[in-house]
Amino acid sequence: MSEHRLSPCPSSPNCVSSQASPDDGEHHIEAISVPGGRDESAIVDAIVGVLEQAPRTRIAVRDGAYVHAIATSKVFRFKDDVEFLVDAAGGRIDVRSASRVGQSDLGVNRKRVEALRQRITDALT
Repeated sequence: MSEHRLSPCPSSPNCVSSQASPDDGEHHIEAISVPGGRDESAIVDAIVGVLEQAPRTRIAVRDGAYVHAIATSKVFRFKDDVEFLVDAAGGRIDVRSASRVGQSDLGVNRKRVEALRQRITDALT
C-alpha cells in the first residue's frame, strides 16, 4: 500500500480491488460508499468494529486512513489479506481482498467484500 493506493491484484483470479480498472471484471469491485458528513476516524472505527466481529479475522494494521486485516479460512486455515483505505472527503472506502496462496478462491474474496460492505454501511447509518 502506498499513500493513496492499495496493492494491485496479481494476475490470478483470487483477488478483488476497488482500485482495479473497471475493465478488469475479474478483479474489480465497487468501492464502499460513505454517507456524507463522516470524518475519517469515525469511518475507520466502524470498519474496525465490523472486522472485530467477523469470525477468524484479526486486525493487523490500523494506521490513519488504512486498515489491514487477516482473515483465516475455517477448514484449511488459509490466510487472506483484507485492506481498506478511507477517503472521507471523496465519500468512499477503497477495499482489496486477496488470497495469499493458490490460484482460485471460488469467489470467496468477492463474497467477503460484499458481506463487509453491507455490515460497514449498516454501521455508518
